[in-house]
Amino acid sequence: MQRWGRQQRGQRWGRDAVTIALGAVLVASLASACGSSDTSGEVTLLTHDSFALPDSVIADFEKQSGLTLKIAKSGDAGQLASTISLTPGRPKADAVYGIDNTFASRPVSANALEAYRSPALTGGAQEYSLTGAAKDQLTPVDRGDVCINVDTAWFAQRNIPAPTSVNDLTDPRYKGETVVMDPATSSPGMGFLLATIAQFPADWQNYWRAMRTNDVSVEAGWDTGYNQQFSGGEGKGPKPIVVSYASSPAANPATKALLDSCFRQVEYVGVLRGAANTEGAKKLVDFMLGEQVQQALPDSMYVYPVRDNTPLPESWAKNAPLPESTVELSAASIAKNRESWQQQWRTIMGR
Repeated sequence: MQRWGRQQRGQRWGRDAVTIALGAVLVASLASACGSSDTSGEVTLLTHDSFALPDSVIADFEKQSGLTLKIAKSGDAGQLASTISLTPGRPKADAVYGIDNTFASRPVSANALEAYRSPALTGGAQEYSLTGAAKDQLTPVDRGDVCINVDTAWFAQRNIPAPTSVNDLTDPRYKGETVVMDPATSSPGMGFLLATIAQFPADWQNYWRAMRTNDVSVEAGWDTGYNQQFSGGEGKGPKPIVVSYASSPAANPATKALLDSCFRQVEYVGVLRGAANTEGAKKLVDFMLGEQVQQALPDSMYVYPVRDNTPLPESWAKNAPLPESTVELSAASIAKNRESWQQQWRTIMGR
């Protein structure tokens, strides 16, 4: 999730003059960069497709560090975690941003990250640190709550009551109107799966069977689900119910987040083990916790900063309130069961 100098989390992901396109060209350029001995003047950040920061912020990093920042995008958070976990000690970049608490155990177990305790991890940011081996391998940068979003304008135009709870999504009145993301490839998708497991611990599989019966649609990533399938997204798609974030309605006040079962997501930055420019990667970690990035996060990526007392856009108080409570699962439980939960979900959903 980031968003956006644009208006939604989805928009956040869209522009970025310094972004390197994905695909073979990107992979080739990264391999070339990391294989070169002349890398002291640049640092490469591997991140998800939703990454976006203002050009002015990136320019300030380059001015302060004396490094050129290259940004490489690699799908959603799940794909990002898989990418770095498959190349421990032989990374395609120097640092990684966008690994979240639902996928963190994968690169940690793969020994793909270098331990680094940033001196900038203060001011409340440290409260979002992981525990155990991951504590110094991934540094918290931002947080958000994965929640169901509803296009209230869509329902009002049709004089249909909008759903008010995740329980409503299995109601035949809402058949064919919900889009979710695959938890194997999407961090919001994984967050929502975990929310349902925490909400219905003894019955979550039956909940998803009922969702399938109710013709729920599944997309690989948030960007497609929100911006192309959701009627409240920039693509004005056909589905009025979608998995997104509690902060998403700040971009579109005609939508609303259901705050009854949100899952807290924290995104992290880390130094990749075997990086060509480890010191540059550490400077980047420090910078992501700095005032400039923390202040830019709400408008550029629609997530909450982790540092206390960071100013938020005025509209957030009205349209993007944090849930009073969130559903929770321990990091240990997620790490232990993630793969089996994903497989069970895929079996239920016929994927």
